[in-house]
Order: sequence, then structure tokens, then C-alpha cells
Amino acid sequence: MAYELSATRMLAMEGKPMRGQFVRRTWRHDPAIYAPPRYRRACEYEAFIPEALEAFDAPLGTDLSGVISEAERAVLGLNAQAHPGLAPLARLLLRTESIASSKVEGMQVSVRDLARAEARVETGGRAGPTAQEILANIDAMELAVAEASIQGVTTIEDLVAIHRALMATAPNARMAGLIRTEQNWIGGNDHNPCGADYVSPPPEDVPWLLQDLCVAVNEEHLPPLVQAALVHAQFETIHPFMDGNGRTGRALIHVVLRRRGLTPAYVPPLSVVLAGNKPQYIEGLTRFREGDVEGWLETFAVAAAKAADLAGQYLSRVLQLQDQWRDSLRAAVRPRADAAAWRVIDVLVAHPIITVPVAVAATGRAKATINQALGQLQEAGVLVPLTERERNRSWEAVGLLDLMGGLEDGRVPPG
Repeated sequence: MAYELSATRMLAMEGKPMRGQFVRRTWRHDPAIYAPPRYRRACEYEAFIPEALEAFDAPLGTDLSGVISEAERAVLGLNAQAHPGLAPLARLLLRTESIASSKVEGMQVSVRDLARAEARVETGGRAGPTAQEILANIDAMELAVAEASIQGVTTIEDLVAIHRALMATAPNARMAGLIRTEQNWIGGNDHNPCGADYVSPPPEDVPWLLQDLCVAVNEEHLPPLVQAALVHAQFETIHPFMDGNGRTGRALIHVVLRRRGLTPAYVPPLSVVLAGNKPQYIEGLTRFREGDVEGWLETFAVAAAKAADLAGQYLSRVLQLQDQWRDSLRAAVRPRADAAAWRVIDVLVAHPIITVPVAVAATGRAKATINQALGQLQEAGVLVPLTERERNRSWEAVGLLDLMGGLEDGRVPPG
């Protein structure tokens, strides 16, 4: 397929080879769609088509190789702390990553409000639209990581499934799981791509670019963090969906890391760090397109190292909190060694606001036994009831949501 490359973009590429080419197109307004008069005129824009990512093999400088190795050691060190008894902590970190990924897109719900919304949904109630969408992002992230654990090959259908789960409860859910067949763009105005900050590839180029992306996901010749960084940046460059690309692309990071064995148990909350410095994150993705691949890889590796270190600190604090809960239960109630209350404490970190049905499912204990256990934990001051009614009761785990809020904000935990 032949394209006309603009002279201005050719000049921009002379100093630094870009990872692709700009193509000039003409935008013609659809009269069936309303737009203010100034946006109804035909105008020219330039879309970007990236180079294929398959078999990418750029040499890495010595300094960058050191940064990447250090970051991978940090992620492996975080996962070295894992064992089956700490499985609820894995869900806590995955949940944190999902919430922070939504935060990058400007979706704000406090950690406490989101936990309460989740408890309402679990007991048959409803959550607000933003909370619903963030909860769907948690489901999409869990799906992405779980599928990466059991599947040998990632396909376009897998990307579509992640997007479908992500967008299931969004206001524009009608586009869930649909690869775009229209032009999309970032910045500028809502009516045409002329003057946009970035115009993604034309829709006819999306299928081959996604096929190439899946090949890159399934390759193993690059260090895992390098592969994840490149795959994420390429996905965001393609922008294959009309909405939800950022969150889907960040889920794809963890597909690669899990496939490559770097994160067998714990997901480092990379989005916490990326959300904390969003301009640098966006700049890094832009540098990738402009040919500064090493600059983007360094930004990504540093974020991964910070995320792993932060997660390790919080996991230690959560384990200390669990020990405090056990001490409180022991002092107040003195339950038997096999009492259900101990098992509830084990799973509580994955469910900061817990209900009877959730506790039954998480522990495998009978409903009557769980009711007794929750009463004991309330008596010990480990749980605080959120309602006085007997039906659909829920309890908050004391101290846990405050810790989670600190992690999601990227703050160093208190000593």
C-alpha cells in the first residue's frame, strides 16, 4: 500500500529515525453527525503507522542494560516472597494495579468508596458508573493475568476478550471487544483529527499491526521487561479500540511479564508509579514513536523497579497488620486453633470490606460458622460493621483501607 509522506514529517525525521511513518489523509465531515460549522470543512491530517515489532532487536547500551537488570531483580525479589498462604496478597496487588490503571485515565473513586461499592455488588446491589467501570477493570486485569498463566500463545482474540471485560459496564459498552473500523486520535477536538496531538494508524492497518503485536508478545528473545515495555508502547501507538486502550495496554504488560515467568505470583503495581508522573509516562510513549526507544525503556524499567520496591514495603506492612489482628483476636476471644475466624483473617487482605457470602466463598466454611467468626472478629476490633441491619451486612477490616490508599497514591508506608 502506497502512502504520501508529508515534507514536514520528513524533515522531523532527519535528525532521529522515527519508528514508522506519517501518512497524509483528508478528513471529510459526515453530515449525519452534528458538528459546529468550523469543523464541517474538509481538512488534512497525518496518521502514524509504526514499524512492525516482530523480531525487534535493537542493541541496548551498557547503562540501560544495567537499569533493566536491576529492575528485573527487583521484580523477581518481590515474587520471591510469595508462597501459597500469601495468595490473598497477590489479589491485593492486582487490585491495586487495576485501580491505579483507571486513575491514569482520570477515573477517581476513593479506595474506601470503591471497596463499599464492590461489597454492594457482591450482595446484589448496584454501584455508581465510575465504580462499576473500575471494578470491570479489576476483572479485566484478573482475566489477563490468569489467561497468561495457562495459555501458551496470546492471540488477537485474547486482546479482544480483555477489552470486552474492561468495557462491559462502561457507558459506551456497545464498543466492548470491537476492534475499531474508524479513525481515532488523541487531543485536539472531538469532531476531526486535524490538529490532534496524535493520530493513530488508519483503520485498515490495524489488523496486520495487531497480528504483528501478538507475534511480539509470544516471542522470547528479549529480556522480559524490555519485551513488556515495547509491547505496551506499540499497543498504545496502534490504539486499536475506540476507547479503553490505555487500560487494556497496561493489562498487556502483565500478560507479558506473567508469560515470561517474571511475575509468577505478585504483579508490581506499575500503574501506581505511572499515574504518579503521568506527563513523564506520556512523554516516554511519545519518545518511543519518535525513535528514542532507549529513553522509553529506561522510563519503564525505573517505574517497574519503584513499583516492586513499593509493593514489597506494603506487603510487609500488611503482614504486620494481620499479626495485629491475630493478637487482638487471641486477646479478646481465644478461639480454637481451627476456628474459622483465623481463616477469615488469612483472606481478609483480598476483601477489605467483607460480607458473609464472600467470606463463605473465600474460606470454604459453612455460613453459620462464618457468621460466628465475623462476630468474633467484630468483638476483637478487627472488623467494624458498616450497617446495623441483619440483611446483607458488611464489615470493614480495621486499618487495611488506609494502607491500600497509601499504596494506590504511591506513598511510602508509615514505619
